[in-house]
Amino acid sequence: MDEKIALFTIFGGTGDLAKRKLYPSLFRLYQKGLLKEHFAVIGTARREWTDDYYREIVQDTIKDLNGTQEEITAFASHFYYQAHNVNDSENYDTLKALSDELNNRYQLEGNHIYYLAMAPQFFGTIVRHLKSQNILTEEGFDRLIIEKPFGADYNSANELNEEIRAVFPEKDIFRIDHYLGKEMIQNISAIRFANNIFESQWNNRYIDNVQITFSECLGVEDRGGYYDHSGALKDMVQNHILQVVALLAMEPPVAFSEAEIRSEKVKALKAIRLYSEEEALQNFVRGQYGAGKIEDNQYIDYRAEPHVHENSQIETFVAGKFLIDNFRWSGVPFYIRTGKRMTEKGTRINIVFKQVPVNVFRRDCDENIEKTDLPPNVLTIYIQPTEGFSLTLNGKEIGQGFTTSPAKLDFRHSAETTANSPEAYEKLLLDGLNGDGTNFSHWDEVAQSWRIIDIIRQAWDKTPVAFPNYAAGTMGPEAAFDLLAQDGFHWEWQPDTWYRERGKLD
Repeated sequence: MDEKIALFTIFGGTGDLAKRKLYPSLFRLYQKGLLKEHFAVIGTARREWTDDYYREIVQDTIKDLNGTQEEITAFASHFYYQAHNVNDSENYDTLKALSDELNNRYQLEGNHIYYLAMAPQFFGTIVRHLKSQNILTEEGFDRLIIEKPFGADYNSANELNEEIRAVFPEKDIFRIDHYLGKEMIQNISAIRFANNIFESQWNNRYIDNVQITFSECLGVEDRGGYYDHSGALKDMVQNHILQVVALLAMEPPVAFSEAEIRSEKVKALKAIRLYSEEEALQNFVRGQYGAGKIEDNQYIDYRAEPHVHENSQIETFVAGKFLIDNFRWSGVPFYIRTGKRMTEKGTRINIVFKQVPVNVFRRDCDENIEKTDLPPNVLTIYIQPTEGFSLTLNGKEIGQGFTTSPAKLDFRHSAETTANSPEAYEKLLLDGLNGDGTNFSHWDEVAQSWRIIDIIRQAWDKTPVAFPNYAAGTMGPEAAFDLLAQDGFHWEWQPDTWYRERGKLD
């Protein structure tokens, strides 16, 4: 693959995201030769740092990535720092002068990527100044990469979008959702469209229900201030989970291209039923973790976390049911759940297939044998921490008779393969360099996601609930299990059962 040529300007260059994700990802691209001599990075923030100190910080963030000292030093020499106040026009003049200097020094052909690793309230201010101070170039490309959250509801997201699109066309706006860079998220399309055994049955004739779980065992940690204004609904469902729903539900694209994939994802999102507020309360469950213990680990309740209001009504858990009103998915519930302080960290998708029309192995004539259905066939896509997929089938047990039992066909990527695979941010930065928005969120997707989420949020805000309602270390409140039980289903993944059976969880 050819060398990529660009100047990266990172607003928020001293922040945690830049140090944990952006600098290591850029270094991996450098190690692979995708970035060589013709690139430079400007880090900006309010702190008064020197270039030398900034380079020391950058080197510290990549010291564990198996690079030689010579390689690390050479990479860091491409980094420059500018103390910057995003509200001060003169600071942008200084930034333009440095950008022009580096463009000439490294022969960058006027290619610019602006990465806004800052709070969203600064996005509009920054892009306006990029235009007013003539930093944008007509020589190469100008691309904007922005982090979530993109607005707090549809109205604020739309206002922010109008501010940004007054400066950048949609094709140059890359709204990052790091889950879309994960290997197994991208593998959803391969599993569907490259295997007739699945695509031919990927519809309501054969699929009973779909279950999506984004489980975190950590609490809010040091993000209590942010989380107490956001909550799990906005933090996870509006973006990550609805993106996964769209990938699972979309029609096959005419071609595997950015425009065609986006078109099908938007159609899928628009087919999700918009509930009334009453329906939202019936189909969505919220929870907030209380104190709990799993094995030897004792956890405090959410309201006791730093920077969280003592009577907070913000949810740390969401479970719900989406219905998709089209010919392919009519009648198939898409169940989702996500939460903090759950039993295990794990992101997985369970596709639960319908029973065979007639179970010939049921022995109705024998009154001593329970007349039960066969366990369903389940396709599981493991996204993290393990990556791979499995398919549960029914087979005959060894021995006399025709007793059946489930058997699992299981594939997991090896630890070595996973360790050597590109990290999500590395993939997405390379996509940004290539101008490929396939794995980013288009405004039409963001807008429809907010329309769906706003109804649920508004319904919840009008109906206070008694929190906390699930203990830390469990898989959420009882109502989340009742949600499926009332439809005759159950959550396929219940890791808390293992802990309870061994006395490790109350």
